[in-house]
Amino acid sequence: MPMSDDMQLSTKNHDRDAVGMLYVYPVVSRRAGGVSVGINLNPNNACNWHCAYCQVPDLKRGVAPEIDLIVLHDELHCLLADIVDGDFMLQHVPEACRKLCDVAISGNGEPTSCSQFDAVVRVIVDVMQSFHLSVPLRLITNGSYVHKQHVHAGLALMAEHHGEVWVKVDSVTDAGIQRINGVSLNQARLRQQVEAVAAVCPTWIQTCMLSWQGKPPEESEITAYLAFLQALKSDAVDIHGVLLYGLARPSMQDESVYLTALDAEWMAMMAERIRRQSSLDVKLSL
Repeated sequence: MPMSDDMQLSTKNHDRDAVGMLYVYPVVSRRAGGVSVGINLNPNNACNWHCAYCQVPDLKRGVAPEIDLIVLHDELHCLLADIVDGDFMLQHVPEACRKLCDVAISGNGEPTSCSQFDAVVRVIVDVMQSFHLSVPLRLITNGSYVHKQHVHAGLALMAEHHGEVWVKVDSVTDAGIQRINGVSLNQARLRQQVEAVAAVCPTWIQTCMLSWQGKPPEESEITAYLAFLQALKSDAVDIHGVLLYGLARPSMQDESVYLTALDAEWMAMMAERIRRQSSLDVKLSL
């Protein structure tokens, strides 16, 4: 494998080229809690959103390219073989993180923009089953393509095989979504997307909170966000909880000059407010 023997993975290094593969890469994930095998369906760095905190260099608007399913299969099988049966963990992973936590469809753009999404999920499931893995298959998504039939089919297949979705909700106001995610989207449409995902596959809300020009989110933003979560809970939308996290790696976007990490005390306070007001489980990653 092209990864040098002395290279160590860490939560601050999510290099998609760490093992020299086109679609598959390993990371130590602070949110997953160990080694995550990533599936990058956007090697062209194309996304329909433009999140201010995105760590992808040369990010551009667009969709995923056509995926070579044979290459995807062979790369995933190769890396999993090295992790499960080889010395990958010993060579490249800190001792405290030497457990495989998931296979995650998450890369350099919105993965569900892939027109072969359902076929991709089938390949991943087949390879995971060949190793008798019981770890989750996770999708990290902005939810914007959930109305597509092939995406719905892929989510349904995930749900049959330890699948789980982390759907992005960083803000629920028009202005906040535009500023943070770089897209025009209103709260009603965001709610529809979250509901549609949760109706098919077990779902968590994933939220990044940060300081913009030295200031934390305004109280009006926080109140709207908490009301959004509270409404999901009261309307019995099947949300498993909230994954709340802050900045850990530098943004590669022009907006990076406005961004700084919120301190641990503020983030802990926010996590407690979410728990108290929405009654949802909250997992905090700093």
